Amino acid sequence: MSSDSQASEALPSRRRRTPRGGRHRGDESFLLPPGSPTLVLAVPGAARRTGAEIAAELARLVEIEHTGQPALVGHVAGDEASLPAVLAALPRQDEVTAVVVPLTTGPDPALEAAIGAAIAAAPVRAVAAEPLGPHPLIAEALHDRLADAGLARADRIRMMTMVTAATGVIVATPGGATAVRQAEVTSVLLASRLASPVFTGSLTDDATLRAMADQLRASGAASVALAPHLIGIEPEAGRIPAAAAAVGAAYAAPLGAHPALARLAALRYVEALSSALAG
Repeated sequence: MSSDSQASEALPSRRRRTPRGGRHRGDESFLLPPGSPTLVLAVPGAARRTGAEIAAELARLVEIEHTGQPALVGHVAGDEASLPAVLAALPRQDEVTAVVVPLTTGPDPALEAAIGAAIAAAPVRAVAAEPLGPHPLIAEALHDRLADAGLARADRIRMMTMVTAATGVIVATPGGATAVRQAEVTSVLLASRLASPVFTGSLTDDATLRAMADQLRASGAASVALAPHLIGIEPEAGRIPAAAAAVGAAYAAPLGAHPALARLAALRYVEALSSALAG
């Protein structure tokens, strides 16, 4: 079989779902042909960590909304439902068997290293995809969570969410300087959606978050909202209430099993598979 014909069979075709109400009506999804490589969501932490059910729900959404094929979940810590075990259980074949999508909103060196080690040790051929973010869909999901918490006002006519001019937002992300730089891309997109100032800081750096909150208030913001730039499966998720309290801010929930993340997982799968087949 030629590489071109192999690529045409392995790559998903596009399908357009029946239009539905709400913000996502008319979205396109991907229909995977039988025998396509398995999409595996790589989750930081162990299977019994708080928030692990979010990954299972996202896998379900990926299958139902986008691919038509089961998506699996593999954890990079612990023995239960571990990523190495999930890859080892897949049927062996000569072509790409799995695409591993990191379930993270930005760069996570520890997660990427664990994925690389699992792929290197796997008895099947697997490739790693890019993290879910940065991407405009992350900004959309953050925007929704702010609205869910009553920290943004939904404009149903224009299908946008807006906050008042007197509100400032801090996007708080796990990780260090690299993660903050990546999240700043999403913050710019979020600011354009909210028509409100948005700063970006590390969720673990209370001093910087306080300085940002002070700057927002000094510039005229009567209130500050904290938007967690994480899914809820990360170890840092437990710091959200304390971080918000440290800066005197209200806060939104983590992104959780937001439909935008499921769509992003499908997109990252297609990107990684296309690259692997082209190479």
